[in-house]
Amino acid sequence: MSTSSQELEPVFSDDTYQLTGVAITKDGRLFTCYPLWPGPHQYGVVEIFPNNRVKPYPDESWNSWKEGDDGTNKWVCVQAVYVDEENYLWVVDPACPNMEQVYDASFKLVKFNLATDSIEAVYRFEGVLSPKSYINDVRVDTGRQVAYLTNSNEGGIVVVNLATGTIRQVLRNHPSVQHDPSFTLIVDGKEFKKQGQPVHLQSDGIALTPDGEWLYYKPLTDNKLYRIPTEFLRDEDLPDDQREATVEDLGRFAVTDGMIFDTNGNLYLGDYQNYKLVRITPALKLEDVVSDERLIWPDSYSISTDNYLYISCSQINKQPDYNEGENKRTSPYAIYRMKLPDT
Repeated sequence: MSTSSQELEPVFSDDTYQLTGVAITKDGRLFTCYPLWPGPHQYGVVEIFPNNRVKPYPDESWNSWKEGDDGTNKWVCVQAVYVDEENYLWVVDPACPNMEQVYDASFKLVKFNLATDSIEAVYRFEGVLSPKSYINDVRVDTGRQVAYLTNSNEGGIVVVNLATGTIRQVLRNHPSVQHDPSFTLIVDGKEFKKQGQPVHLQSDGIALTPDGEWLYYKPLTDNKLYRIPTEFLRDEDLPDDQREATVEDLGRFAVTDGMIFDTNGNLYLGDYQNYKLVRITPALKLEDVVSDERLIWPDSYSISTDNYLYISCSQINKQPDYNEGENKRTSPYAIYRMKLPDT
């Protein structure tokens, strides 16, 4: 299956600030987030309005953090936004400026009630994750009351029991959460490096099947894909070795950042090496969806109730860090959408 680039509709663009996440609510509200990485930075989380207007979310105070401030109740370095099945907004703040070190143990997962724009719950990771962690993305199973996150700096799956508040990190040293050392990442015709060294980032992309039975995940800088039955992630008494034995290596597909399942069980991924969007069918067949030069490091995804796939493009490959100090960005950071096929 292949579609033309005309089916990619621009939704939002930002010529100044680098965005990563995207989340569309059941009633059509749109959110994005901005990590605190090298380059200009203004807000952590915003709600998007027509004509590229944005409003800091939930307010100015949460978006006012600067070095030296208490980061407990402010956005320090937000990586992801996500809307669950019950229309709550979740914000992932690894609180790790420039991906270097967690600031003052202020990493957190925050749940918002969108009906009132108020905080419903805050889950904090002090004592569970190390200061070198980078919680990256989240999926929430509202029925089973559990959230799953990836740790992309160190490798690991974080499991949050939303009912009890218990937080655990599992699969910490398992090969499935680590970059495949045999894989060389080529982006824009050259090996992907930072300060002369190959970039190896760990478990990053994460997706939950529509029935919540399987969690799919993968390292950022190779093309391997893994999955595990969620029952073994949720079982707090299961020995690590038994849990690790249930991980399935699905093979090599595409190098992607984020990923998402549609209601038909197709897994959508952004192939950032090739400026395209692909999908893996339930039969594990890899198919091209759309190829477009505007898909500059497709990063995160969200699906609306009217079956549009929203795609954020963070242009990570154009950052000076990965180009010997040269900023290679030539177009705005952007969010696009495309209508999903019916099957």
